[in-house]
Amino acid sequence: MAVTIKKMLVSQPQPESIKSPYFDIAKKYGLEIDFRPFVKVEPVSAKEFRQQKTSILDFTAIVLTSRTAVDHFFNLCDELRISIPETMKYFCMTETIAVYLQKYIIYRKRKVFYSMNGRMEDLVKLVGKHPKEKYLIPVSDLHNDDLMRSLNTKRISYKTAIMYRTVYNNFTEEDKFDYDMLLFFSPSGISSLMNNFPQFDQKDIRIGCFGATTAKAALEAGLRLDIEAPTPEAPSMAAALELFLKKEIDHRR
Repeated sequence: MAVTIKKMLVSQPQPESIKSPYFDIAKKYGLEIDFRPFVKVEPVSAKEFRQQKTSILDFTAIVLTSRTAVDHFFNLCDELRISIPETMKYFCMTETIAVYLQKYIIYRKRKVFYSMNGRMEDLVKLVGKHPKEKYLIPVSDLHNDDLMRSLNTKRISYKTAIMYRTVYNNFTEEDKFDYDMLLFFSPSGISSLMNNFPQFDQKDIRIGCFGATTAKAALEAGLRLDIEAPTPEAPSMAAALELFLKKEIDHRR
């Protein structure tokens, strides 16, 4: 199977499992895939969090926009020795994030809600159906405010809490940046790309984004978007990537 994409950068840590779909795709389509995050995430300490004067148990619902937010929320609760009540509700940007909650909670015993298509506007509609809840939103220090602005229009009671910080990973002159495709999973990844390469010229480089806020950041940076996920046909980035490659092969026939 011949494709024009030969070398790809996935801006995530390399999967620990050999069963990752990226490895199957690389073998099937003859791709070279590098895994390298454009950003790294550092936790906020319990001391730093306390300075925000936010009491987690004052809230009845948590809004989670990424698996990173899930990890840092529960890790911080452990550090603070906070036991989350079973009555706590969780509102997730995607089904993938909702399922990931099983790492920390007994899923069937909790009230977990998620956007069916991973779009922010649908998450806002979902939250709007539960207007009496008091929402806490774990965020990075470099978070996007679009979600909060949308919640404001619905007069939803919420508070953001910085639970982790985002730090750019720097590329050096020795790093070969000779990729045919770049895959991003957060707006901060787009910011890091432009920070590392201020004169970045996309040309024929394909760019894929996971999540509406990531896609928006790419477009605002003047980039051309070739792959978007999640969609009904491709709920994951790996699925969207394979769909793109299949279409490329069909187009070349």
